Amino acid sequence: MAAHSQFALLKTRRFLPLFVTQAMSAFNDNVFRYALSILFITTLGKEQGGFLNTISAALFILPFFLFSAFAGQLADKFDKAFVARRVRFAEIFIVALSAYSLFSGHVHLQQFCVFLAGCQAAFFGPIKYGILPQHLNKDELLGGNGMVEMATFIAILLGTIFGSIVINTEGGHTWVAAMMIGIGVVSYFTALQIPPAPSAQPDLKLNWNIFGETWNVIKLARRKPEVFQSILGVSWFWFLGVVFVTQIPLFTFDSLKGSETAASLIFALFSIGIAVGSVFCNKLLGGKVSVRFVPIAAFLMSVFMVELYFAAGSTQRALGDAIASGAVPTTTTASGDKVMGLGAMLGHWQAWRVLFDLAAIAFLAGLYVVPLFAVMQSRTAYYLRARIVGANNIINAIFMIVATVLSGALLAAGLSARGLFLTLGIANFIAALYVVRILPHEALAGIARSLFRLLYRVEVKGLENLTARGRRSLIVANHTSFLDGPLLSAFLPERAGFAINTQMAKRWWVKPAFALFDLCPIDPANAMALRSLVDMMRRGRRVVIFPEGRITVTGGLMKIYEGPAAVAQMARGHVIPVRIDGAHLTPFSRLAGKLPTVLFPKITITFMPPIQWKAPENLKGAALREYQAEHLYDVMTDSQFKTAPINETLWQSLLDARKLFGGNSRILEDIQRTPITYNRIILGGFLLGRKIASLTPGEKNVGVLLPNATATAVTIFAVQASGRVPAMLNFSTGAVNMAAACMAAEVRTILTSRKFIEAGEMEADLKLLAERCRIVFLEDLREKVTSGDKIKALIDKTFPVATLKAMGAAQDPNSPAVILFTSGSEGVPKGVVLSHRNINSNRLQAAARIAFTPEDLVFNALPVFHAFGLTGGLMLPLLSGIYTFMYPSPLHYKIIPEMCYDTGATVIFGTDTFLSGYAKNAHPYDFYRMRLVVAGAERLRPETREIWMNRFGLRILEGYGATECSPVVSVNTPMHYRAGSVGRLLDGMDYRLEEVPGIEGGGRLHVKGPNVMLGYLRADNPGVLEAPPGGWYDTGDIVSVDERRFITILGRAKRFCKIGGEMVSLNAIETKLLELYPDQAHAVVAVPDKKKGEQLVMFTTLAAADRKEIATGLKKLGLAELMIPKTIFSLESLPILGSGKVDYVTINRMARERVPE
Repeated sequence: MAAHSQFALLKTRRFLPLFVTQAMSAFNDNVFRYALSILFITTLGKEQGGFLNTISAALFILPFFLFSAFAGQLADKFDKAFVARRVRFAEIFIVALSAYSLFSGHVHLQQFCVFLAGCQAAFFGPIKYGILPQHLNKDELLGGNGMVEMATFIAILLGTIFGSIVINTEGGHTWVAAMMIGIGVVSYFTALQIPPAPSAQPDLKLNWNIFGETWNVIKLARRKPEVFQSILGVSWFWFLGVVFVTQIPLFTFDSLKGSETAASLIFALFSIGIAVGSVFCNKLLGGKVSVRFVPIAAFLMSVFMVELYFAAGSTQRALGDAIASGAVPTTTTASGDKVMGLGAMLGHWQAWRVLFDLAAIAFLAGLYVVPLFAVMQSRTAYYLRARIVGANNIINAIFMIVATVLSGALLAAGLSARGLFLTLGIANFIAALYVVRILPHEALAGIARSLFRLLYRVEVKGLENLTARGRRSLIVANHTSFLDGPLLSAFLPERAGFAINTQMAKRWWVKPAFALFDLCPIDPANAMALRSLVDMMRRGRRVVIFPEGRITVTGGLMKIYEGPAAVAQMARGHVIPVRIDGAHLTPFSRLAGKLPTVLFPKITITFMPPIQWKAPENLKGAALREYQAEHLYDVMTDSQFKTAPINETLWQSLLDARKLFGGNSRILEDIQRTPITYNRIILGGFLLGRKIASLTPGEKNVGVLLPNATATAVTIFAVQASGRVPAMLNFSTGAVNMAAACMAAEVRTILTSRKFIEAGEMEADLKLLAERCRIVFLEDLREKVTSGDKIKALIDKTFPVATLKAMGAAQDPNSPAVILFTSGSEGVPKGVVLSHRNINSNRLQAAARIAFTPEDLVFNALPVFHAFGLTGGLMLPLLSGIYTFMYPSPLHYKIIPEMCYDTGATVIFGTDTFLSGYAKNAHPYDFYRMRLVVAGAERLRPETREIWMNRFGLRILEGYGATECSPVVSVNTPMHYRAGSVGRLLDGMDYRLEEVPGIEGGGRLHVKGPNVMLGYLRADNPGVLEAPPGGWYDTGDIVSVDERRFITILGRAKRFCKIGGEMVSLNAIETKLLELYPDQAHAVVAVPDKKKGEQLVMFTTLAAADRKEIATGLKKLGLAELMIPKTIFSLESLPILGSGKVDYVTINRMARERVPE
């Protein structure tokens, strides 16, 4: 209903017949009662007629006391539509008898007919409010109630006007009688159109003791506090309504000096005001059942009642003076008082003030009562609903009787009508305080929401997920600050229970919250403490819990307790993950000094789709607890990634980082030891970008031939700012491969540095590249920068978004961001096109699993022409506010440990080859600040793992990836680590295993996810993008994946061979060789063999390698004869690529050259 008008319900059969039937019934009741009221006064006199009218009012209310409980039983036991038809059928006879009584003039018969009218109303009440939740969706319930209230008050208004005016006209009795009978008949036929509403409790045994049942239904209503509180709120509405409606004539006469016509106008205004407020309520609440505006409406009603007192006093004096002076025409009443007509009254602005106050009171009354009706219906068990409505009618009747008696007593004591309204305003203020006390969440939530939206621009997403699977839900949220609980309490649509640590609950400043919120202290060390949360969920309450058990001190997820998962499982409920972003930047977090503090950052709350929680049945004890904790951790990291800003360009992410961490924050440094800031990167990016744009008209891709340096980072962003895509050339592969790369990517211009070319002695390589491409040196561009260029760049830096758009920079995150090239370890390098979304996804996938913070310092020696160095070593820290030191070569095994010591590095990325080299040459204290060592690109050897642990006390986190995946696919983390594996598959990734003949327990890995490349560029088909089929990338690796998504590499598909019909893993042989000779490097390849299909050839750094000795050692380690290399060659060193991987292309060529087929 939030998206559609509630008036659309009038087009549906499930609502329209009930709507019309209820309106006609209310109309008929009031036609007869007010016609009779006028008859009594005109025929019997004011005194006797007034007495009979009081008796009539009592007789109409009496059936609500007597029969509401029994009527509720009938509506719960039988089909409500069936009961409605019977009640409406009975109404035909009641109105016929009432019509006859008008002609007969028999007072007792007339009074009896009033009693019968009350009876049919009492029996219809539980039906009309009980049937709405059966026929309407939950988001339609509020609007449906508003429409019913609107119809009721409009019908009351029309019935009152028709009955009181027509009865004294010529033939009035006939007109009233005909109207009543006609409406009664039509009402019956509309009731026939009400769709079936099956019995809620067909086995209910009827209790014929009406007094006993009356008490029973009241006790039923009291069982659920929020339902009983809603009933009391509705009853107070009727208390107010009775006083206002009955005293409007007196008020009009005393305070407004108005005639009966004026009183009718005010009555009409009051009725219409309630009707409008009832309908507007649905729009205000967006169709959601909530009482959050009820306390506000109640307080404002009191404000306007007090204002009405003063407005009426001013009006009384002004209009009294006008009458006394003869300035307005008047008429004289039977009592001799002078009153003015409607037109004369409206000619005074003071009267309009009074009318506005009355309209505001009525409008607010509609806002006040409709949500209470909806809450009463929605939070009552379906099989009790009609009886609870009956209880509501009983208590309503009590309140109306009390209101009538009290108002009569006060008036008899000499209180004026406006004084009575003032008294009512004060009483209503006290009642509003009571509403706030019994509904503190609703009262404070509205205020808190307004404040949070004002201060933090809070945005709530996915709120519809809360109601997707019912109310038995466990809401789990990340815990970033002390604001998290109040934020959720304010923006949850209804009250929920909050789990709180017992130690926190004992603090003095927390204790007042117990009076306002449903806090449930939980001792994490006591397993039975969770039972209260389970019971709460089973009762249909939502429960909020922070699974970390504490506010994060890292900025990422901390230890996850299994308790919340156990609660969801025991309660057979579902879990709704919630992600709170932005609150960690406030002073209320525990990250001061680690992240920049922002007084009022934007906060986003995202409710994720519900998850049904069910652990495998065979898990018990510790295994079950471990599963619950790890599965819940996955849910939390998945929600973190899904709410992360992956749909941004890298430039947009850079600008976001500048805004968050400050433009003058130092962020990058290289061996020149001159740190640069975000502002410097952005300024340099625009300055250089404009130069690149002018040099490369019509070009799409620009080659970048640079080492790890701050200038390289600036150049990458400059190329992107120019609207081009940087193609990162791998200079370790030689000129031929670089030329092939330029051909594949259609690169016509290469950006490089003269100083770099000279230091790397790459003049010959550059000469070959220059045959096809134009070479542009950054030093030359720097010399051409003018003062005007610098001024323009400063302006660009000030208005970066507009500048990027004007320069033609990519705006679509799915557009190419960079072109990398495969390492060529097993073939010709290919261009891999990665989008902005690919790179942002991968860095955020990694950040969701490993807690990187701005307190870290990343030492990146991996070249940025490789995905590992680009995404992990540059983009991840740069766009996350983490200081990064860029070192030009990973091969300086002695220098790099010293540089880590000097810079105080805490994070380092590397391959097995590089990490092994650093460990062997480092002083034990060189890595004293290091906390994260992440390995990838090649298999991590056990001895490398051991030396890092033994010498430095550091556990290497091995990961796995491919350039095509930006690159990370899986990684071990401090919390989820399994030796021998390459970690768990990242969030947002799917996988499938393709069966490989001869391989058991594994298969060929295919992956899909937001980090998988846009496609390949090949030298034999330049410029043509080859997208992965269906978004799936074939890794070519043979792996096994367990139930926790840990991946274990068995080998590459190309690293298997078939000897004598048996599949043999070359990686498995290399692993055993490393066990046999751990201090040497080994590589095994296969070459064709005429007898057995293929034969094994081994290359090793072991001097004078003896095949017999090697064969004996391998057999002792469990290898079969067919897995023993047939031919062995000793080398001084194995050929490796710039990435640190073994160069199998070269080794295969050497094997084919040395071993004849």
